[in-house]
Amino acid sequence: MRQEEGMLGDLLPAALLLLGIAMGFMLAMAMYVGELKRMAHFLRSRDTRSNARVTTSATAPGIRELADAINGELDRATQVHVEALRHQQEFQRDLSALSHDIRTPLTGAKGYLQLAGDGPSGQELRHNLEAASARIDATTELLDQLFAYTKSTDPDLALASEPVALAPLVERVLLGHYPDFERLGWEPELLCDDAAAGVMGDPEAVSRIVENLVVNAIRHGAGAPRVEIRPAGCKGALIDTAAMPDAKSDAWAGAYVELRVSNPVQDPASIDAARLFERFYQADAARGAGGSGLGLSVAANLAQAMGMTIHAELEGDALAIILTAQAA
Repeated sequence: MRQEEGMLGDLLPAALLLLGIAMGFMLAMAMYVGELKRMAHFLRSRDTRSNARVTTSATAPGIRELADAINGELDRATQVHVEALRHQQEFQRDLSALSHDIRTPLTGAKGYLQLAGDGPSGQELRHNLEAASARIDATTELLDQLFAYTKSTDPDLALASEPVALAPLVERVLLGHYPDFERLGWEPELLCDDAAAGVMGDPEAVSRIVENLVVNAIRHGAGAPRVEIRPAGCKGALIDTAAMPDAKSDAWAGAYVELRVSNPVQDPASIDAARLFERFYQADAARGAGGSGLGLSVAANLAQAMGMTIHAELEGDALAIILTAQAA
């Protein structure tokens, strides 16, 4: 009997210990469940516009880390929401500006057509009809640029990668604008040490980039453009070393080709070179020259899609736009 009592006395502390552990575990589980339910209720009822965050007074392992992780995700979601609102506001402003740009030439065309219908025939009639036609052409160009911009921002845009000879492409673009150069009294200059120099890219996209750069030079420049084609490793050449990491090694010279389009501008101080590739951006001094403010944005989007870099620099009274691409 005494032996049994001794055994019970030995087992009692162990049983109490096990009971304490079990009760502690149950209390911990109850606290965990309570905190998790409170967090779940907070997330379900939280106003998405609110800056409220998850709080906890629990010291149990993992609870505070979970609260911090939830707050981190809430902060990121808030930032995404703020960015989306900002982009929406910018897009609305851009649409408003675009609507104005479309209405202006159409209103002018309508006015000239009315004058043509009301006025006498002959030279005045021809002038009014030509003026109306020019404004309709301006609207068509704007819509073409808008379509090109929309296409260039398509994340699924598929562009080829094949050798594209630059010199003959630039010559064709410059020749196509011969009437503009003749009207302005300008003689464009093309400098190319290697007539066979080329880049890897999509021929149509590269042609669109060159076209837009030349049009930008004609429309907003104060003098004839100078187009240079040269290896990006030659003296004085510019390259974006952040986007072209190979440029940091000795083996990069000749691996890239630079297409540089530059010409004088009337008011360099009014141009923010860092913003030239933003959609609808137009320097104040250039507004009278027309244009949609989309041409350089299209060029930048296409360049990025082909793994090229493009940037602008002001050098005294000249604006230079530089396209750097992998040599073919």
